Amino acid sequence: MTDPAASLDLKPDPDPSAEDADRKSIHLGMLGRTPPFTSRQRRVFWIASTAGFFDQYDRALLSLALKQIQTGLKIAESHLGAMLSLIRLGYLLSLLMTPFADVFGRRRLLLYTVFGYTIFTGLIAIAPGERTFVVFEIIARAFAGAEAAIAMVIVAEEVDAAHRGWAIGLLGGVSSIGYGLAAIVFAFINVIPYGWRGLYAIALLPLALIIPLRRSLPESARFEKEKLESLRPVKIWEPVVQLYTAYPRRLVMMLSIAFLGSMGGNAAGFLFPKFLQETHHWSPGNVSSLFLFGGALGIMGSIVAGRMSDRYGRRVMGATFLFLSPLLTIWMYTASGWSIVPAWILEVFFDIASGTILNAYSAELFPTSYRSTAGSALAVAGTTGGALGLFFEGVLYNFTDSQARAVCYLTVFWMISPIIMWFLPETSGRELEEISPEPTAT
Repeated sequence: MTDPAASLDLKPDPDPSAEDADRKSIHLGMLGRTPPFTSRQRRVFWIASTAGFFDQYDRALLSLALKQIQTGLKIAESHLGAMLSLIRLGYLLSLLMTPFADVFGRRRLLLYTVFGYTIFTGLIAIAPGERTFVVFEIIARAFAGAEAAIAMVIVAEEVDAAHRGWAIGLLGGVSSIGYGLAAIVFAFINVIPYGWRGLYAIALLPLALIIPLRRSLPESARFEKEKLESLRPVKIWEPVVQLYTAYPRRLVMMLSIAFLGSMGGNAAGFLFPKFLQETHHWSPGNVSSLFLFGGALGIMGSIVAGRMSDRYGRRVMGATFLFLSPLLTIWMYTASGWSIVPAWILEVFFDIASGTILNAYSAELFPTSYRSTAGSALAVAGTTGGALGLFFEGVLYNFTDSQARAVCYLTVFWMISPIIMWFLPETSGRELEEISPEPTAT
């Protein structure tokens, strides 16, 4: 008989002693050390981190340059909230893409999404008006959201259980360098040709280098194993159906946390650069400096959250970080003078920390056969909540005539999230198959 493993070109399990000798922890300066990765894990991690990099760049650029984009495209202030809500809804479309990763493989879809994101990022740079800008942003966000969800799954499936939180946290930290790059180039928005359009065009250069790099990405070992055992879904709608039927309690809690957290906090983060420029009269250079240097401290929350959740548990640390985030948001929108700086840095730290733990949960609480779809569903919930939050911010602004008050009122929804997270199962240090066995195995 033909060995089925041979037809898939799967190599036998490596010698454990040789694998241990291959493990290496690399120091990344301010980001600290990596977990003790094997050479395969290192390669997977670095390639996967490029997905989140561009998603963060795009998000940051729209937020930082919102005032300039609004002026350049002649967008009315009354249209702004609706426009931002529509753009956020682009992540909903990622749910149409990620099931393909559960059916055909993580590697293949990660390659396709980078092509789509590249094309529509280029189109954003030449958008002639408000409507085309929104359409191109929506489609680019769909590809970026799918990229980020699949990258998270790839890392979660490849690293060791003892260091999974650490690796996911570090992935968030490395991806956030995209935010830093956006802050750097935004400082030169008045110098770079074509202003905000030139900032979008800059993203095309590193994207062109990433495409050939991703061709060396190996397929997830867990996906290959399920393919060999005939456990992976074969029809595109199966991952979505399984997601909503196998672990419904987990799914409802995760979606609720993401929805309420984004509904209460998305407007606060998105509108903050505009708030600094209009209310506190900061220059683009000052805003850029805060986001670059203060943000570098804030993104450490991702790494700290990953390591602390490995040691003390996802549930305890996640609920703690989620509880502190809205309180710090209220502080940063009511602070006076330069006290706004530590308020913002701490808020970013705890917000990123709580998001890291939520992302880890999304990869751990659901089986391999629809893990990518689960990550995308979480993004969809967050996107819907964020879009609704931006809409309500506009409504509240009309009543209060204050952006700060409107944002602070919305944090009420955010404060419900840590209560729900407390009831999630603990996952740190456990193998994925133990946490979320396939429904056929239960």
